[in-house]
Amino acid sequence: MKLAETGYTAQEIKDKVKKYMIETYERFDLLAETAKDQYIYDETGEKYLDFYAGIAVNSAGNCNEKVVEAVVDQAKTLMHTFNYPYTIPQALLAEKVCTTIGMDKIYFQNSGTEANEAMIKMARKYGIEKYGPNRYHIVTAKMGFHGRTFGSMSATGQPGNGCQIGFGPMTYGFSYAPYNNLQAFKDACTENTIAIMVEPVQGEGGVHPATQEFLQGLRTFCDENDMLLLLDEVQTGWCRTGQVMSYMNYGIKPDIVSMAKALGGGMPIGAICATEEVSKAFSAGSHGTTFGGHPVSCAAALAQIDELLERDLAGNAAKMGAYFMEKLKTLPHVKEVRGQGLLVGVEFDDGVNAVDVKHECLHRHLLLTAIGDHVIRMVPPLIIDEKDCDEACEIIKASVEALS
Repeated sequence: MKLAETGYTAQEIKDKVKKYMIETYERFDLLAETAKDQYIYDETGEKYLDFYAGIAVNSAGNCNEKVVEAVVDQAKTLMHTFNYPYTIPQALLAEKVCTTIGMDKIYFQNSGTEANEAMIKMARKYGIEKYGPNRYHIVTAKMGFHGRTFGSMSATGQPGNGCQIGFGPMTYGFSYAPYNNLQAFKDACTENTIAIMVEPVQGEGGVHPATQEFLQGLRTFCDENDMLLLLDEVQTGWCRTGQVMSYMNYGIKPDIVSMAKALGGGMPIGAICATEEVSKAFSAGSHGTTFGGHPVSCAAALAQIDELLERDLAGNAAKMGAYFMEKLKTLPHVKEVRGQGLLVGVEFDDGVNAVDVKHECLHRHLLLTAIGDHVIRMVPPLIIDEKDCDEACEIIKASVEALS
């Protein structure tokens, strides 16, 4: 829907949001009306270089033509049904995902936090059924982030974080250890621990990739102690980090992996994939969802995966990520540049505030976000080229210089 079709002004639309919506976001003063490839356009046709991609969602580009076509065709054919009948998009997507990433089974959800909820539930049920009623404890990483429903919020190792404050006691059964500290994770485990759950790259924690020693060490430790390794790839999955899944960068495979965001190409979808043995913890009635495996979302995901794989966007993410990060290191007030593929974080020194950089970049038509006062995070569409990286660097540089 375009603004001209509504009869309202841009300000009237913004006023309606303020009047009727429960706001939990810091809004940009931007009315996003249309989008294409690596750009978002406002109601006047002004374009913004989109280095946030709907929070790592639009990896094959905003409004990718093949994804849009798949959505329209499926919506005309079968928009929704319950999960008793078989549907073609769901079956084809299940096969496509499992065979592409080397996992046995898949369970569809609607979002990343729901996928992580399902992963936690499956691991705990597996542990209790196989080892006894106390085998449900899970160790996660400090400064990790797994979502905003109660299980995933409780797994988030940031006690006192805004997403936890005011909601009462968290779900029991989690402990936290410092990220990239293998010994600390081993020490946090007890005889009742069934799983270790981490992100291959901590996004909300400041863009910190796991080291080879850490992730490979966790895999070995879990194998030696009859524990499961759970990987949250909601943000890192589907070509973002230079491989189809980030765990492929480490030469390991998880027992359960969660995914969402880029999987749907702009349509809401989440999923977990598990090994054959672990997946048996979910039996009839043990878990469910009304919209999980939605035909339109599954059709979009099929088209999205085809685009990601056929255009080798994982390869482009690796190439452009390396190029972009090297250029970012030359900017003023940059303390450190971290990332994997096109999941990139820039940490500034005390001479500049990251939130201010975010807003200054908005004024200069570059979209990105900030994590705390010192880090900006960028997750652009994986279709970007060197010219786009150069433009983003110039805007960030100008923004930092204007602020300092």
